[in-house]
Amino acid sequence: MALSAQDLADLENAVDLLTSPSLVARLSHLVGSPLEGAVRKLPAGASSRINTAVETALRKAVDAALWSLDNQPRPASTRMHKLYAAASGAVGGAFGLASLLAELPVSTTIMMRAVADVARGQGFDLEDPDTQAACIEVFAMGGPGDQDDAAETGYYMTRGFATQAMHQLSRELADIAARQGAGQTAGLMTSTQAGKWLARLIEKVAERFGVVITNKVAAQAVPIIGAVTGATLNTLFTDFYQDMALGHFTVKRLESRYGAEVIRAEFERLARARNQR
Repeated sequence: MALSAQDLADLENAVDLLTSPSLVARLSHLVGSPLEGAVRKLPAGASSRINTAVETALRKAVDAALWSLDNQPRPASTRMHKLYAAASGAVGGAFGLASLLAELPVSTTIMMRAVADVARGQGFDLEDPDTQAACIEVFAMGGPGDQDDAAETGYYMTRGFATQAMHQLSRELADIAARQGAGQTAGLMTSTQAGKWLARLIEKVAERFGVVITNKVAAQAVPIIGAVTGATLNTLFTDFYQDMALGHFTVKRLESRYGAEVIRAEFERLARARNQR
């Protein structure tokens, strides 16, 4: 089935968003040079503390963000979430690494809420575990690896996190059913699977999101960024993940209409054309 003119335009916009420079690249541009050196200068153990804090923040953000939104479709409030993120960043950026880690659950919840708001605006059910997983997937985007891969495959490689987590968990649940008897676990399989799937997915996504947050901390430590507040950086982050969410949920909406294979083939064609421009 051929895409309608409007759906093709929507997919072209999604390709532009999802193959744009990564968040790490944008931070490096802001600093004026690659951030690897700044990351190496962070205090000993900083990366480990950041990664632990990131996973905890993502776990809290999913429930808090979804609880704070109703499930009635409406246009996303992109400007409002940027304002919330800026206010949070202004506080977190004022007192060094400790305050940044303390502020991280707040800013992550705001960003997760912004992502879920975009999903709702695209017509997705926020109570559906698939939608919740897709919201989490957005936070796997933005690291340096996104642009190291071919543009037409980088987005779909990132989406593979959810598929891998689901396949692994399905095998585990099948083993449990085989040992205990399918009849005893059938009523619990859906809720058990959904909860464990999201937890497993958060673990995987936190690894990539942690890299981005580490680079954010490093950027704030660079002297030239002294005048750039945490508010500015949080606004940059929220804007980026809103863009990723819009691209991601546009693709998923079109996949439900035309089929995943059709949309992936068209996505890759458009991405190749974009790279040749």
